[in-house]
Amino acid sequence: MDMQGSRQLAVTQQQAWDALNDPAVLKACIPGCDKVEATGENQYAIAMALKIGPVSAKFTGKISLTDINPPARYRLLFDGQGGVAGFGKGSAEVTLTPNDDGCELSYTVHASVGGKVAQLGQRLIDGAAKSMAEDFFKRFDEEMQRQHPDSYAAKMVMGEIETGTPPIAAPATAAIPLWVWVVGAAVLAVAVWLGS
Repeated sequence: MDMQGSRQLAVTQQQAWDALNDPAVLKACIPGCDKVEATGENQYAIAMALKIGPVSAKFTGKISLTDINPPARYRLLFDGQGGVAGFGKGSAEVTLTPNDDGCELSYTVHASVGGKVAQLGQRLIDGAAKSMAEDFFKRFDEEMQRQHPDSYAAKMVMGEIETGTPPIAAPATAAIPLWVWVVGAAVLAVAVWLGS
């Protein structure tokens, strides 16, 4: 399963990079996330509750960051287990590109799922993955507005964004640091557990 997208953020590339590598921010932004903690250099353990159609399960997993080029990009490798519900594994490329409006976060996710989750059908899994990714980015954007109100206030004065309105997603390539990265983040990470 493949998924890609991008998001315009009103914060700087460095501010976005720092947030995407902050376990507390990721935990708050990843839907159903119970835990994001460092287990080694560029390695993290994650736990989250997930519901896709009739299947609900707690997933635990590992995330490793490679090809790190701060504050511009990295690659995220993930492997998650949900017991009898199934598993998800794959990789995500995350890129932060500075621009006149702040920076653009882009992601590309390649993943596979197995077990009961895989039996639900591609359309249901794709829909759930996209919904989780949108939820992650909405939460991440709200967190950036909270942490950096001056950046968003400047954009609102210029009439470029409205408070509480998430940026519009558009196909592209990139993702999230710690996992959101992302992904997703967070990419990252959200799509990871769904296999997207």
